[in-house]
Amino acid sequence: MGPLEREESWRRLETETFDVVIVGGGVVGVGAALDAATRGLRVALVEARDLASGTSSRSSKLFHGGLRYLEQLEFGLVREALRERELMLNRIAPHLVKPVAFLYPLTKRVWERPYTAAGLFLYDSMGGRRSVPGQKHLTKAGALRMVPALKRDALIGGIRYFDAQADDARHTMMVGRTAAHYGAVVRTSTQVVQFLREADRVSGVRVKDVEDGRETDVRAHAVINATGVWTDELQRLAGSRGRFRVRASKGVHIVVARDRIVSESGMILRTEKSVLFVIPWRNHWIVGTTDTDWNLDLAHPAATRADIDYILEHVNSVLATPLTHDDIEGVYAGLRPLLAGENESTSKLSREHAVARVSPGLVAIAGGKYTTYRVMGADAVDAASVDVPGRIQPSITDKVPLVGADGYHALVNQADQLATRYGLHPYRVRHLLDRYGSLVHEVLGLSRDNPDLLKPIPGSPDYLQVEAYYAVSHEGALHLEDVLTRRTRISIEYPHRGVESAEPVARLVAGVLGWDEERIKHEVEVYNSRVEAERESQTKPNDESADGVRSAAPEARPQLIEPVS
Repeated sequence: MGPLEREESWRRLETETFDVVIVGGGVVGVGAALDAATRGLRVALVEARDLASGTSSRSSKLFHGGLRYLEQLEFGLVREALRERELMLNRIAPHLVKPVAFLYPLTKRVWERPYTAAGLFLYDSMGGRRSVPGQKHLTKAGALRMVPALKRDALIGGIRYFDAQADDARHTMMVGRTAAHYGAVVRTSTQVVQFLREADRVSGVRVKDVEDGRETDVRAHAVINATGVWTDELQRLAGSRGRFRVRASKGVHIVVARDRIVSESGMILRTEKSVLFVIPWRNHWIVGTTDTDWNLDLAHPAATRADIDYILEHVNSVLATPLTHDDIEGVYAGLRPLLAGENESTSKLSREHAVARVSPGLVAIAGGKYTTYRVMGADAVDAASVDVPGRIQPSITDKVPLVGADGYHALVNQADQLATRYGLHPYRVRHLLDRYGSLVHEVLGLSRDNPDLLKPIPGSPDYLQVEAYYAVSHEGALHLEDVLTRRTRISIEYPHRGVESAEPVARLVAGVLGWDEERIKHEVEVYNSRVEAERESQTKPNDESADGVRSAAPEARPQLIEPVS
């Protein structure tokens, strides 16, 4: 997915007729592309911005069954999600998806422990403990030893259980790369501006390259709308009425340094509306999330002071040493594409997904949760198969590892030898293995002609310069924002939010992307303006004022049309 492949992919869009064109480069879109490609179909995926630039880079970063959905009696959803979690851990993405422990603090005597234990027993029984340990009951003293950060009066005991987590943006990008590996055209900065029609059926899309402005028609037997919170907007562009509506729910997370909460495990806390997670994240904790309606800019949801205060208030209710605004290193806000209900609060809307053949040649899919992306992708391709000539093979993505998965476990055992070969500390190699898997040789091989690439990124020492270089040479990153926000997570993992690394990284990737001095300066200015706008929006009291500030920041892809309808 480098610059040369990008030009070739445009040629293919212009000249080929595809079985399926997928609109949207979030996890469901790339999942559908991989599903279709591995069934032997001719596939193209187009994304107006970057892979995972919307919801799929702003989740809680968990592959989980959804413990709280048991209370809502959504047993089928939990069972399906747990199966997907097991597949990710064991077969599909062991290099990216890892087990993570959580403490469930108990606060009520007599009834709460058996009630919660019964729920966790169901969780385990539905497939939850094949690759992670089962629940473990703890006394108050045992729970406090596991999480010394808790107030002594915040619990009377606890239960530890396991789920799994992954870097969502990296996982989504790897699914997209795997689809490309199996022959799919996967092209970012490529916006659908019109739907093509033959008689009463959709026969493709007209797309615009938002980097240089050129346009072309892409012919296809079927089009899948996998645009998440933009689903309704694309339906309007297609001129057909959707079978369901999508409602955007804003979820905000904060990121704090690991030493601010002394704990051996994550935590799940009940709130009056939903649950709050405290999730281990490398040298940090991710704390979230909120769940509120959002009706403003879909591309850049803004966190407000009220959102952050809500998170701090709830987590501080159980912490012996409270967190303050000064402890926050990063903040991010994302939008969940929920299926709209009638006068229901967003936290109660179903996480089930829906697929509909909206009109001949056009399928829409929305709802669901990150964990079940693979099932959603398969369902979307099944629905589109009506419009694809010939017999279509069944889905096989439950048997297809992502790129980097094969050979990963052997390389983990060889981490010390790899470290010696490249002159790196073993912890650096393990960090790279958990991001690239068996592609690590390809990544580190770039340093043969330039050993300086094995030095840390200035201002962001957790990452090596070769990772930023590889992001543009192999992973489809086209802008500084893509590198600092999604290929790495520098934008949320450091108090400077990437500003100190912006110019060094821009200069590092300029040669690959063909940037001159003026373009380097422009990319840095756009990125810094975005960070400044996000910081200011996080001081505003409500969504409207925060959105006004955030939306005023320049767009990395200025030729984007918003909204497309």
